Amino acid sequence: MIYTLTLNPALDYRVTVPDYQTGQVNRSRKENIFAGGKGINVSTVLHHLGIETTALGFLAGFTGAAVSLLMKQSGVPQDFIMLPEGNTRINVKLIAQEETEINGRGAAIDEDSMNQLWQKLDNMQEGDTLVLAGSIPDSLPDSIYCDIMQKYQEKNIRFAVDASGDLLKKALAYHPFLIKPNHHELGELFGVKLHRPSEAVRYAQKLQEWGAKNILVSMAEKGAVLVCEDGEVYQQAAFRGNVISSTGAGDSMLAGFLAAYEKSKNPLQALYLGISAGSASAFSENLATKEQIAELFKKLIKN
Repeated sequence: MIYTLTLNPALDYRVTVPDYQTGQVNRSRKENIFAGGKGINVSTVLHHLGIETTALGFLAGFTGAAVSLLMKQSGVPQDFIMLPEGNTRINVKLIAQEETEINGRGAAIDEDSMNQLWQKLDNMQEGDTLVLAGSIPDSLPDSIYCDIMQKYQEKNIRFAVDASGDLLKKALAYHPFLIKPNHHELGELFGVKLHRPSEAVRYAQKLQEWGAKNILVSMAEKGAVLVCEDGEVYQQAAFRGNVISSTGAGDSMLAGFLAAYEKSKNPLQALYLGISAGSASAFSENLATKEQIAELFKKLIKN
């Protein structure tokens, strides 16, 4: 089972305004509403790929109910905790000449609700995977990811961490099975800008020295690199195509990687499926379907 944890989910309101102008009345050309949050995105793509998954986290208010309903309509398994107060945040994705995001703060998580989450996490079994993805709400300590990994290390749970900055850096002490920074996030950890895959490999190997086992670095149009625990390094160029929205592409890459690894334990196959899933989502208005991912994956296998 692959569990995902989204501590600060969102109702994503994606609006397309091709000729957006600040300070003016703008009218949208297209609008979509999605259940958002990194962990939710990962679970959604895993579900599309036929992998057993459950999305965990917190929801609140009428927006939280909307997130739950959207996931039910998509068939994505969920086991969220409903908070007694507040509302799940709304994130606005403005697609114009450039993509602009306005992310809400989200509801506060009370002690009783957090205790309920611990009870759900206690149900994980040896060999399960837990994806820790996204930001941490102000109402929880910054150490929460580390606290979770420390508590369940002896259960032999595989942890996949998709975070940035100090949140990611602190998690390395608990030797996560996989981390997935993008090249900007990886560079920020070392105060550098990374332009080439070879540079990403060099700094990913430094993260191994800090405790990470496998590092998957997404590099947008340059594809991705994978630095494995056994020292092997793989690189795959990105697919060329019309990028409709980058929202969820990195989460889809992580889902594709985990889905393939769950079945084959083959890191190269996992990289291929990760690239395919990430690109398929970028070329779509919504998260990629199994058919869209498979179409791209076949092109890699043929080559």
